[in-house]
Amino acid sequence: MYWCKIARAEKEFEAIAKLNYDTFVEEIPQHEQHPSGKRQDAYHHENTYLIVLKDQEIVGMIAIRDQRPFSLDHKIGVVEDALPKEALNGKLCEIRLLSVRREHRNGRVFFMLARALADYAYEKGYGAAVISGTVRELKLYGQLGFKAFAEPVGSEEAAFVPMFLTKQYYEQSVAARFQHKRHTFYPGPNELTPVIKKAFQRSPVSHRSYEFTERFKRVQSQLINLTGASHVHLLCGSGTLANEAMIAQISRINSKGLVLINGAFGERLKNQALKWDLDFEAVEVEWGQPFEKSVLERQLKSGLYGWILLAHGETSTGMLNDVDHILELAKELNIQVCMDCVSSIGTVPLKLNGVYLATGVSGKAIGTMTGIAMVFSNHLIDVSPSIPMYLDLGCYANGGIPYTYSSQLLESLEIALKAYDNDARYIVLNERYDKLLLAEQNGELEFLTKQSYPMIVTLKVPPLNKHMAKDARLSGFDLHDQSAYLKERQWVQLSLIQPEFEESFEKFRLWLSNYVTYEKAVNSK
Repeated sequence: MYWCKIARAEKEFEAIAKLNYDTFVEEIPQHEQHPSGKRQDAYHHENTYLIVLKDQEIVGMIAIRDQRPFSLDHKIGVVEDALPKEALNGKLCEIRLLSVRREHRNGRVFFMLARALADYAYEKGYGAAVISGTVRELKLYGQLGFKAFAEPVGSEEAAFVPMFLTKQYYEQSVAARFQHKRHTFYPGPNELTPVIKKAFQRSPVSHRSYEFTERFKRVQSQLINLTGASHVHLLCGSGTLANEAMIAQISRINSKGLVLINGAFGERLKNQALKWDLDFEAVEVEWGQPFEKSVLERQLKSGLYGWILLAHGETSTGMLNDVDHILELAKELNIQVCMDCVSSIGTVPLKLNGVYLATGVSGKAIGTMTGIAMVFSNHLIDVSPSIPMYLDLGCYANGGIPYTYSSQLLESLEIALKAYDNDARYIVLNERYDKLLLAEQNGELEFLTKQSYPMIVTLKVPPLNKHMAKDARLSGFDLHDQSAYLKERQWVQLSLIQPEFEESFEKFRLWLSNYVTYEKAVNSK
């Protein structure tokens, strides 16, 4: 298996020095020979090295630096004076030491290095990269998207052409056309299936038309059947908008409430409740830990609270909160339960007939684009004199279509919901979850919480592998790690909801096995 990462360990730098010598001393006589058989680059301490490995062996590398002056500045003068305008949109970096072992020069390694360079440059905000390209490989550089911008430099034995690469030229290159597809493990946005994509290619339909109205009713019926709630109100927006509309309704309850927090989205609910100036107390436990039933029971039985608000599926930790006990207590004590189900709807069968309000969204597990926010209720909601109109669920009650909707998005939602016929979508997600559980049992993965569910899992990443997500991205695996709360805790997540999860996960497991074995070896003393 070929895969890519950033070099960080001394053993890697030693292997790079050997490859540098083999290429730029033995093969291309650019430098004098040395009995060590190694050559450290003059800019070694400023370089970032992207390396390609075949299983556990380094077979290719590319070095990147952005410190000035560049080596090309010394050869041709300030490079900006010679570069065309399209190469001057953003910060420049210099590529050095593009090298692949002879026995692995099959194009695949070069293409992998090019994609890793493009991904790394995009993440760092570089507008273009410059390189001294050996005249021996001009055809290859052209396939990678490089363009010459000055006359050759160097000696007759080691001649180089100043070249540059932009994101646009890479995307138009042979390398980009033949690169392997990326494997996505984000909890959104979703990659769309072909049948759902077709809905977005159709001409829009008026939200006042008979066709739209009938589809609107069908979608509402599908969602009610899916959840067991009595009513569903559809708004144009994200899951956060759905929660905002839900909390606006809570503001009409004339009593104190309790907000439960064991993750980032519980905290978001608390912050939204504060902005609505609600009267409440918060129960906060460590992220990824369950709420103690005895503590909740004691508080709820105090008679102080008329409502309770919590996240059912806590995306930040990959935890599904146990709500059965809460619902039983709330029914007994006449307390209104309000739940953020944005990440749990479509993931596990829901029984929302016992809640006061609950939320969902068209994205996430349901599988289409986000943009239709859902608020479920088991009571009729009338128009409020004080809630802003767009957030007032009373305006949406009784099947009303008060404002503009995207007909393509509504159609895509109707298509996506058909996947739940005979529980087919639930079965698929559970089968995927079983694969993750097996990997955990085998010691390949370690979950943050024991109460995970078939939408997303948070992984415990050992200190040795704290760069795992960044390295995985260079090999084409997009793990979820960029949210602020994940960066802060150095957590990495795998979502199960993307269409081609099965293929992606099997390839990721192979990559991860190589990665963990390799990291242990190069970091051992």
